[in-house]
Amino acid sequence: MAGTGQPQQGGIDATGIRVVVVAGTWHARISDALLAGSERMLEEANADYRVVRVAGAFELAVVAQRALAEGADAVVTLGVIIRGGTPHFEYIASATTDGLTRVALDAGKPVGFGVLTIDDEQQGLDRAGLEGSKEDKGFEAADAAVRAVLALRDLST
Repeated sequence: MAGTGQPQQGGIDATGIRVVVVAGTWHARISDALLAGSERMLEEANADYRVVRVAGAFELAVVAQRALAEGADAVVTLGVIIRGGTPHFEYIASATTDGLTRVALDAGKPVGFGVLTIDDEQQGLDRAGLEGSKEDKGFEAADAAVRAVLALRDLST
């Protein structure tokens, strides 16, 4: 697990920050838990947010791009890509990561990356923020996006 060395999370005020959470629906138990973690963080921080569901990880970039173009201060992207027996995993993981990076840089706005690229379902359950999970990547992705909005605002003052 990469949880060691983790920065402080939570405990921030996101009042007035507009966030769109874009979440895939593949592997529903894991993706729904990621979404719950993001929502919990955004509610605790008092962010103004909405949720948009898409089919899978490949669709995240284009919907994130539109959300930022329509005025969101940040997006949080959540998805699950599980390695299989074909090269499909590498193509989708790469395209998703590259696409979301491009969206963030082109928009100049944060994209919280909560896309799990895992070898098996158990790895996802361990990171999904469920009872007994070691990590809560949905919470972490939302927290990172909000903190990046605040950092960008600090640079403007």
